[in-house]
Amino acid sequence: MIQTTVPAPIQIASGDSAARVVVIIPAYNEAGHIAQIIDRVRASVPGAAVCVINDGSKDDTGRVAAAAGAITLNMPFNVGIGAAVQTGFLYAYRHDYAMAVRLDGDGQHPPEIIPALLEALQRGDADMIIGSRFLTAEPAGYRGTLPRRIGIRLLAWVIGWLTGEPPTDPTSGLLAANRRAIAFCAHEYPHDYPEPEARVLMHRAGLRVREVPAAMRERLGGVSSITTARSVYYMSKVLLALLLDAIRMPRWKG
Repeated sequence: MIQTTVPAPIQIASGDSAARVVVIIPAYNEAGHIAQIIDRVRASVPGAAVCVINDGSKDDTGRVAAAAGAITLNMPFNVGIGAAVQTGFLYAYRHDYAMAVRLDGDGQHPPEIIPALLEALQRGDADMIIGSRFLTAEPAGYRGTLPRRIGIRLLAWVIGWLTGEPPTDPTSGLLAANRRAIAFCAHEYPHDYPEPEARVLMHRAGLRVREVPAAMRERLGGVSSITTARSVYYMSKVLLALLLDAIRMPRWKG
């Protein structure tokens, strides 16, 4: 059973677009800096709701997030990044938010970029805006390991082959979604390899995706679920999943 902690309502000006936005932050063992992330989100998008999905953390992530004033959904155990993010989208969908931003809780995604993502989304030429670390003039702020960089290029090529729309950053989890994309992610967001699989599934569902430049940094804390030793294993499984996604029909009908 998911436990929910909801702070007192934030007072916002009537008509403020931020009132229609929820920032989804999946977090696992991020007690050391989750409050700082929440504060930076609030400073960047005053009045927006902040929803932290505490994915079965073994530390005080849930308590710290709730104390910082975030809506906190405490998963009963560690369900993984895909299911945690889908939980956030389900919250956004059921509470009728018009726009949702997904931001990692480990500090890789600077909250200060949220207004630019929302501005791009509100232009109306895409259902989802994804921040790409490889469209920036100086991507060196986030390099990753050599196997991961090779894997990203391979994934981009395969996704481009399957969809005709090659991404520059197929594993980016920094995004902004409109109401249509929120509904899709609430029903169809993949659990195992969410970011690359979602690209293929959204294409098959007819959703429009666009990338914008986004500077990212190395994580502030916590431990990545994908180590160098697991990269080859990960790639073989995600490539198989992408091929299966290319032939199965999404259940969501938007």
